[in-house]
Amino acid sequence: MKRNAVLQTAARLFIERGFHATSLDDVAARLNVSKPTLYYYVKNKEEILLQCVSQGLEMTLEGIDASRRAGGNAIDQLIACMRVYGRLVTQDFGMCLIRVGDEGLTSEGRDQLRKQKSSIDKEFRRLVAAGVEEGSLNPCDPKMTAFAIAGALSWIGRWYQSDGEYSGDEVVQHCIDTLMTGIVRRAG
Repeated sequence: MKRNAVLQTAARLFIERGFHATSLDDVAARLNVSKPTLYYYVKNKEEILLQCVSQGLEMTLEGIDASRRAGGNAIDQLIACMRVYGRLVTQDFGMCLIRVGDEGLTSEGRDQLRKQKSSIDKEFRRLVAAGVEEGSLNPCDPKMTAFAIAGALSWIGRWYQSDGEYSGDEVVQHCIDTLMTGIVRRAG
């Protein structure tokens, strides 16, 4: 519980100030603890970032797995996965993943995160291909379509404000609706 408080606080600070502008002293001050106390829970700032981003990715993968187990056709599963990913990027760990990325990590840390991100991409590609095969999606390149979907949903994490005009769920649903129906009016 205390470790999670350290991660949650660090994620918020990374979102507010950026990874490089946030020090362990800042995290300790926000938590009202000493810097040595932080070292009981984490080795360094990179480990905190890695844990924050990993937590966000794990939450996404768990949600995607749950939507797969729930069944349904490919389009239903794709929308469920989009909703899971979209909701994540409106939360601290997801925003940290999107806003901070992996630039502050060592090559080992980057490799670990990229492997997890790849799992999300593969699931989107799989569902797009299945949707095309079942006829619920227009013929398309699953790779490019998965990139477009993930890119659009990820961008929410850059601009979303929890105290804004729309709730996180409203923003995510609007984005999904736009992605699924497009913006061009069809005749007839």
